[in-house]
Amino acid sequence: MKQPRERRHEQPAYVLHTYPYRETSLIIEVLAANHGRVAMVARGARRPRSELRGVLQAFQPLTLSWAGSGELKTLMRAEWRGGLPLVGGSALMCGFYLNELLLKLLPREDPHPRLFGDYEETLARLAAGADQAPVLRGFELKLLAELGYALPLTHEADTGAPIDPSTRYYYAFERGPRLTAAEPGKRYPRIRGATLLALADLDFSAGDAVTEAKQLMREVLDHYLEQRAIVSRRVVRDLQTLVDEVDENDQRS
Repeated sequence: MKQPRERRHEQPAYVLHTYPYRETSLIIEVLAANHGRVAMVARGARRPRSELRGVLQAFQPLTLSWAGSGELKTLMRAEWRGGLPLVGGSALMCGFYLNELLLKLLPREDPHPRLFGDYEETLARLAAGADQAPVLRGFELKLLAELGYALPLTHEADTGAPIDPSTRYYYAFERGPRLTAAEPGKRYPRIRGATLLALADLDFSAGDAVTEAKQLMREVLDHYLEQRAIVSRRVVRDLQTLVDEVDENDQRS
């Protein structure tokens, strides 16, 4: 039996990624407020005079209309909503990182309106020049919680005792912080209690909390990504290496 052709009108959305399709079109992956991650064909979007060329850009608030009965929809209309400052500089790479997480962790057409709001707020904070570490860690935590993988950070997994800032814990994926690695053959990251509490509060002002929290979130996300690499991480690392080399050369000269 043929599925009915669905139509969605004027839905708030953001473009996460685009792929060339045939000679003149694009396949776009979007995050829509009430429909989650949606894939659709933007016919003729690569033509030089297409009105869509300047609209289907990442990090820009859009209103999209589409139709279709299968997994790949057809874009019918796209308009710019406005109201969000442009994301630039290092914040731009942070934005690509967010998009890649959503592409690789969100199932298609699984609505997450709260996460859409979190994404929009995160982009706005990055564009405004907010400290990137707490902004990114906050989004990562919200994304995992929305997918059903909320991270326990304030109490020990086995006993329920409050986390001791002076103690080091094993962070067991899907369970939380533990005092011992009680599961042979499984490697869990070690982390200070102080860092767990800093991550819970998104306050990285003390010691090495910002570095340790970043490493913990990377290992937790890698666990759920199941070895699917996040390309934007490598790009950021390579850019930072290049900046460091330029700074070192400038100091020598």
